[in-house]
Amino acid sequence: MRSGDWQLTEDVDDFLVRAGDFLRSRPGPHVMQLTWAERVRTGRAAGFGGEAPVFGVLERAGEVQATFYRLPPRGYGLSPLTPEQADSLAARLAALGQTVPSVSADHSTATAFAEAWQRRTGATPGLRDTRLRLYRLGTLTPPEPLPAGRGRVLGEQDLDQAVFWCGEFAKAVGEDVSLDAGTWADTRFADKRYTLWETPDGTPVSVAGLNPQIGGQVQVDIVYTPAHLRGRGYAGAVTAEVSRAALAAGARDVVLFADLSNPTSNALYQRLGYRTLTDWAVYDFPYTFSYTASEAG
Repeated sequence: MRSGDWQLTEDVDDFLVRAGDFLRSRPGPHVMQLTWAERVRTGRAAGFGGEAPVFGVLERAGEVQATFYRLPPRGYGLSPLTPEQADSLAARLAALGQTVPSVSADHSTATAFAEAWQRRTGATPGLRDTRLRLYRLGTLTPPEPLPAGRGRVLGEQDLDQAVFWCGEFAKAVGEDVSLDAGTWADTRFADKRYTLWETPDGTPVSVAGLNPQIGGQVQVDIVYTPAHLRGRGYAGAVTAEVSRAALAAGARDVVLFADLSNPTSNALYQRLGYRTLTDWAVYDFPYTFSYTASEAG
């Protein structure tokens, strides 16, 4: 496979015209591709440090076979790739003198690219400790009994609540982001619809968010309950609530990511009807690399 079969563009509309049908044909494995392309297209993605996002399409004989995106200063997000496709992408990026701070994809793809990038550049990959699993909803099975209370969807008038809960979530997972009313619109949290689970007296105890529906699919992101309130069924209740809302809105697929180091949340999602789609991995690379033209392939 020739590395030149990978075509790069900074035009997200061009990328979606060429690759949109391919991505929507398997929305689960392409969830990150679809989500970030849509955020860039609608102007909801910011903070690229003066660099333009880059999108890539692997096309042979008029057929799209794979894609990637890069949102500086973040690393690369890849669609599922064969080892041969991963090697051709590594060759293409190396030939262009591109740096690869990190790569994120399903585990086999990320590993194949990490090995190819090391072969091409000498950069030693480091696998991040955080291990994620991507789930897709089968048959929704709400918990029984539900904890006392109800779900309440946050509206525009509830911005302070959304900022507070997302800020608490970000701190809990170690996400480096500043959230307040002024910065909110430029964060990945701004395009979601949030639901709080509230006790009968109106006290909020758990939150879940839904990304916009793209390609018939909705991603549940985020789910958070403060540590002192866990073990009471609130996370299960609010996750079931937003999952039901996604289906009611016409979603054909509902997906979510879970941290594999948290067996409690993984067991919860499985009880609700979520089934494993794939495991996810992120590799980091040193900034510098060596490259010779003979390695372009």
